[in-house]
Amino acid sequence: MAKSQKKRDIPEGAVAVATNRVARRDYEIIDTLECGMVLRGSEVKSLRESKVQLSDCYAIVFQGELWLVGLNISAYSHSGNAFAHQSDRRRKLLAHRPEIAQWASRTDREKLAIIPLALYFRDGRAKIQMALARGMKAHDRRQEIARRDAQREADRAVSRSRRRN
Repeated sequence: MAKSQKKRDIPEGAVAVATNRVARRDYEIIDTLECGMVLRGSEVKSLRESKVQLSDCYAIVFQGELWLVGLNISAYSHSGNAFAHQSDRRRKLLAHRPEIAQWASRTDREKLAIIPLALYFRDGRAKIQMALARGMKAHDRRQEIARRDAQREADRAVSRSRRRN
C-alpha cells in the first residue's frame, strides 16, 4: 500500500495499529465513517501490541446496531487464562443512529458491503475507519491496474525530463 494511501485512511495525530491492505484493491470505496469500538481491557492491550488482523473482517447491521464480525484480536501476552478474551467474538461499533440507518438502507438497496480500512488509536481511544464499499469485478481490477501503471509511467517520464534540464 502506498504511503499516501495509508495517510488517507488514518487521521492526523492518530497512531496506526493495523490497515486493511486489500480493501482498496478489491473494493470501490463509496463512503467512510470513523467508529469507536466496545472492547475489553485485554483487547485494548493486545491492540497496543498490534496483535490484530483485519483481513477477513466485515460489519453488519443487526437490530439497529453496527457489529464487527471476523476481527481477530490475539490474546494479550501477559494475561492469564482467567482474564483472556475470545479472539473472534463480535464487537459492537459505536456510531450515530442516523449514520447506521443510512448505511443499513444503502447496503440493502445497493448490495454494498461494510468493511474496515484501518484500526488506530486517537486520543487514547481505539477507533476503526469503516467503509461502505462495492466489490470490484476482475475486469474492473485489470482496468485499475492498467490506469495505475500508465500514471506511474507518465510520472517517470516527467521525472526523467526534469533531470535532463
